[in-house]
Amino acid sequence: MATEVDTWAAAPQAEGTFQINDKPAETNHPYSDDEDPLNEAEVNGNWTPQEKALHEARLKAKAKRRLRKSSSRNSASESFSESGDLAGSDPHSPKGKVNTNDRKSRTGKGRGLPKKGGAGGKGVWGAAGMVYEDEEPDARDPNYDESAQVSVLAQGDTVYETVVPEVEERELEKMVNPIVQEYFEHGDTKEVEMLLKELNLGLHKYEFSSLAVSLSLEGKASHRELTSRLLSDLTGKLLSQSDMARAFDKMLLELPDLILDTPEAPQMLGQFIARAIADHVLPMSFLDCYKGKVDCDQARVALDRAAVLLSMKREMVRLDNVWGVGGGLRPVKHLVKEMNLLLKEYLISGDVSEAEHCLRDLEVPHFHHELVYEAVVMVLESTGDTASHMMIKLLQSFWKTGLITVDQMNRGFQRVYNELPEISLDVPHAHSIMETFVDLCYQESVITKQLRDACPSRGRKRFVSEGDGGVIKN
Repeated sequence: MATEVDTWAAAPQAEGTFQINDKPAETNHPYSDDEDPLNEAEVNGNWTPQEKALHEARLKAKAKRRLRKSSSRNSASESFSESGDLAGSDPHSPKGKVNTNDRKSRTGKGRGLPKKGGAGGKGVWGAAGMVYEDEEPDARDPNYDESAQVSVLAQGDTVYETVVPEVEERELEKMVNPIVQEYFEHGDTKEVEMLLKELNLGLHKYEFSSLAVSLSLEGKASHRELTSRLLSDLTGKLLSQSDMARAFDKMLLELPDLILDTPEAPQMLGQFIARAIADHVLPMSFLDCYKGKVDCDQARVALDRAAVLLSMKREMVRLDNVWGVGGGLRPVKHLVKEMNLLLKEYLISGDVSEAEHCLRDLEVPHFHHELVYEAVVMVLESTGDTASHMMIKLLQSFWKTGLITVDQMNRGFQRVYNELPEISLDVPHAHSIMETFVDLCYQESVITKQLRDACPSRGRKRFVSEGDGGVIKN
């Protein structure tokens, strides 16, 4: 037995076997750091074939386990080799296989961000803000339509515009009336021009002028002045002189119907014609076309009125005052003169309704305090009680109808109160007359109690006899 052991120890070692010495070589034993219970038997040389085989099997198993650990730990940092296989992976190992359903990056170069910047995936058209360019149609596409492509190329630089249908004659009045009524409120001709441009009046555009004039005949003098300005501003822009002439021709034919609502329609239409010719809205030959060809009496009256107004103006100056200057556009001196004339005519005629009609025609409700002021001053300057009673009657009528408001009435009396010292220089008894007139107005409910109590009164200074030294008696 000893001879066999010596022979085995002296024999040359095969490749892959361990050499038994007092100091084993570390280069041939890479796993020498792990302790094994058979090291002592190996050192002593007491190996048996069974123990040797068992020891080799254990070393191989341990090496496989270490290989699996290292491969699983470093799988995220390994890269593909040039042949396309994973470097350092065991194809026979379960952990060395590539999972084809894994959505993570297999290159090991990603930062954990979503693929394609979040623009990929099911039902996604691309990243936010991405603009796709037009693609040229492919002739090899099964859905390629050659006829549609030819029609697109044939259009070229086509410009599309909004088409507004032409306004029908029966709908024209419904669309024009609100525009004219709003114009009477704001008086802006440019806005009317803009609104008319949005409408496709077509061949019926001349009827706008006739409708505007018809509405102004039923309104105030200021409305007729605004209508004349509107026709002047629209001529040459939206309407021509021939369109204006055609509109006035139509109105001359409709005069018998216009008289039913406006008895003064012939005279007003004549003034419109004269103003239009002076503003170069109508041609100068408009009146000449009707000489000896008019059978309607109302039309003849209108044309005669226009001819008279034109003959009165030399060098064809603008007839700006044919309707009077409307409302607040009049100068203050002119309004004061008109109100003085109104009160003087009333004192002569005593017609309250005519005075009310004239005051309304002035169209200055904010200036009615001037009428109250002038009426009270006339009472102070008059002799007798007739003017006082007539003015009280007039102011009472204006108060009841609401033509003169409380504010205007109070402002008129307050102006007289403030100027009473100056008025008393010309009228010595102005204070006493004023007190009597204010009391009568309060009794007739023309003024309020507060306004009556605010009337100033001048106290009388009485002196005692000369022996008292001129001391004033209390």
